[in-house]
Order: sequence, then C-alpha cells, then structure tokens
Amino acid sequence: MPEVLIGFPRASVEFSDPAEADTVFRCDLIWLTSRWSCIFGRGCQGIVAGRPDDGCCTFGAHFTDDEDEQRVGLAVAQLDGATWQHRDQALSAGWAGLGDPRDLAEGETPSRRTRIVDGACIFLNRVGFPAGQGCALHLLADQQGRELAETKPDVCWQLPLRRQFRAVTRADGTSYTEVSIGEFGREAWGPGGADLAWYCTSNTEAHGGTEPVYRHSRAELVALMGGAAYELLAGLCADFDGHGSSLLRHPADPVRGSGPSS
Repeated sequence: MPEVLIGFPRASVEFSDPAEADTVFRCDLIWLTSRWSCIFGRGCQGIVAGRPDDGCCTFGAHFTDDEDEQRVGLAVAQLDGATWQHRDQALSAGWAGLGDPRDLAEGETPSRRTRIVDGACIFLNRVGFPAGQGCALHLLADQQGRELAETKPDVCWQLPLRRQFRAVTRADGTSYTEVSIGEFGREAWGPGGADLAWYCTSNTEAHGGTEPVYRHSRAELVALMGGAAYELLAGLCADFDGHGSSLLRHPADPVRGSGPSS
C-alpha cells in the first residue's frame, strides 16, 4: 500500500487537565488507538535513502533547551565503551554542538544538537557492535530499568508523539492553554519532511503492533501530560477503540475486528 498522506479523517477528544485548571488537552484518538509500533532493525527503511540502519537517527537530535542537554549529559557520563560505540570520538571532540549552518533554512539560526559521526548521530551504535545496534542512550535506559525520557533527548523519546501548545481565548474572554497530543507525521518535520525517503507513521509496515499507541507508549504519554490526565485519556481511548469504526481509524492500520482490542 502506498504511503498514507495527511488529509484523512481524524477524531479527537478534549478534556481539562485534572492537575491544572487552565490547561485543556486535545488528543488525536485516531493516532493514539492506531497499531503503529517502532520497527527499527525489523524492516525500518530509515528516513534517508540508502541508510536504513540509521532509522530516524541520521540527522542527530536537536535539544529542546539547556535542561534537555544537561539531562542527557548526566546519562552520557554513565556510558562506557561497551555500551557506546563512539565514546572515544566523544571524549576527543565532544558529543554535542551547533548544527551545520548549511543545513538550515534561510533566516534560521543554528541550535545545539548531538554530533554527527560517519553520517549519523554519535549515539547510534552501528550494525555489528557487540552491545547491539541502536541508540546507546536507549540501551542505557534498558540496562538500568529506567524510562527513555530519563536518558534520551526530548525529541528522541517523544517521537513519533507530538505535543503542541496553543493559547485559546473563549467567547467570554477567559483563556486557557490547549495542549495537543497527536502524531508526529511527515509534515511535522517542516519543509524538509517532504524530502524524507521513508517515514514510519505513514506506512503500513509499521502499523502491525499488537497494542495501540496509547498503551505501549504509556510512559511517554505520562511524561508529556501527567499521570492523572493519562488515566483519563486511556479510558477515552479504550472506549473509542472498542467501537471499532472502520471509517475512524488510521488508514495505515490493518483491518481489525469491531470488538475491543486485546
């Protein structure tokens, strides 16, 4: 099946944050109940043609802010050569810095990001590395029994979830912050998204998971919205998923029955 492009029907739900009266969540039920799952190393074609083993790590990770970089730095200090293939390069030249100005759009200023080594992120252990292929920071979290949000850059542990903020003013003059939770689709990458060779959220190959996104990404969603809000969301997702509408599902998903997901 060809890649599913934006424009298909979406269904969302809105509810107030139990922990913050002036915050309203707007959540994409189509994405959160989809059967997308990461297939890195299991059929992922990568975002750059000819580099399937990079997954989405080719360009490195841009840090959200100083706190994001500092948190990653604490994890980096716990990596050793058995866990991190490019540790020696990091010790000699650093693991983060400003992005290449040649990669920026006109008027855009460089931001700090993880360094690129041999064409991909410095934290990406390549195929054949004894500890395994993939992100060294991800491997560290798995080894220590920690959540990915504790070791990886924000953009990495969140992807392909997308959180956006918007100020909303009601007709009566009161206002609130809308926090949307949805799919980090191809268009979310900006103008460069159209140039990605392949993208997982839009392809049927990555929509064969046994659990919906809201379940297998529970830890990430709790980090993004808080535990109480997540519990509300999970109940709403389960109800929506249980009705099994063939019209209101992610078009990259396989056809499934009308009963509740197992």
